[in-house]
Amino acid sequence: MFHIQTFNQIAEKGLATFSTENYKVGANIELPDGILLRSYSLHEEELSYNLQAIARAGAGVNNIPVERCTEKGIVVFNTPGANANAVKELILASLIMSSRNLIDGIVWTKGLEGEGVPKLVEAGKKQYVGSEIAGKRLGIIGLGAIGALVANDALSLDMEVIGYDPYVSVETAWRLSRQVQRAFNIEEIFATCDYITLHLPLLEQTKGIVSKEAFGMMKKGVRLLNFSRGELVDEAALEEALEVGTVRHYITDFPNERVLQMKNVIATPHLGASTAESEENCAVMAARQLKNFLETGNIRNSVNYPNVELPYIGKKRITIAHQNVPNMVGQITACLAEHSINIADMINRSKGSFAYTMIDIDNGIDDIIKENVLDNIKKITGVVAVRMIV
Repeated sequence: MFHIQTFNQIAEKGLATFSTENYKVGANIELPDGILLRSYSLHEEELSYNLQAIARAGAGVNNIPVERCTEKGIVVFNTPGANANAVKELILASLIMSSRNLIDGIVWTKGLEGEGVPKLVEAGKKQYVGSEIAGKRLGIIGLGAIGALVANDALSLDMEVIGYDPYVSVETAWRLSRQVQRAFNIEEIFATCDYITLHLPLLEQTKGIVSKEAFGMMKKGVRLLNFSRGELVDEAALEEALEVGTVRHYITDFPNERVLQMKNVIATPHLGASTAESEENCAVMAARQLKNFLETGNIRNSVNYPNVELPYIGKKRITIAHQNVPNMVGQITACLAEHSINIADMINRSKGSFAYTMIDIDNGIDDIIKENVLDNIKKITGVVAVRMIV
């Protein structure tokens, strides 16, 4: 039986993925085989010795100590695309909201009283005149699952769309409309667009990517949307850009005390994926990936180990997480040969400095040989995790 520890409230549809016959699931599980969570931070948590995988019901994994997990052979999953539609809808709403002065108009209207409201509305509406987004130029930085959806739907709203992503996947390229223009550098986005929306992971090289220099390139009155990570934007430079009118509105899903004090900021309380449908989609996708890994060893949508899939046909399977170094596979197969174990199928994939190997074996082995084989593989320098699936 596998033990799954949950953090946060996980949608019931996701939890239903785990059968009660083979899984024990709950918040108070000790020594879990897997962890299923949303935004709860694991950085201060102790990772149990037998923890094999962590599945995040969402895209960002800043709340998970990924590097520490990798070194321990713990596979970390996320759910790219599961919440993409929810975030896309909020971005489209924000494009319109920031252009039509809806929030200020709503606040003003709610303050009106008495029988003369209709006349006051007609007299006062001119102060909330906005602009249409049709015909305006939208720059999208990052064309992943969300960015691609935003691009296609913005075209349907008659916007001119240009995207920048030097690492765009083949799958995304197929989904993108041919009407989406390609920017060959990020500076083209900064310099030419009326609206800019960010869809980037927070990495060392992307932190503060919207810098003072970037704001200096922008057209006066640009609207900047950030539904990815707050730290992508240099806050000191942002404040200055808002004060001088370079940025007409900054729309963010990641408010903090400093940003909330700035003028012309529209902040939402991290609502990007906060829909019932999105939470269900993320929970189901995360649970299925975790279940598939625990039962077959196959990896799909991991952030720290490569995607590896080998059809599982019921043979005994050995999975090994290890450093990506020469002769590792040779040493592993030598351990099997020492015990006259025949390999039926095998796959090895790498991602950065770590790799993952799965081996199906032909012949049955008793418990003593099994333990000897696993122990010998564990002793190989660079091996960080080994298990056998039967």
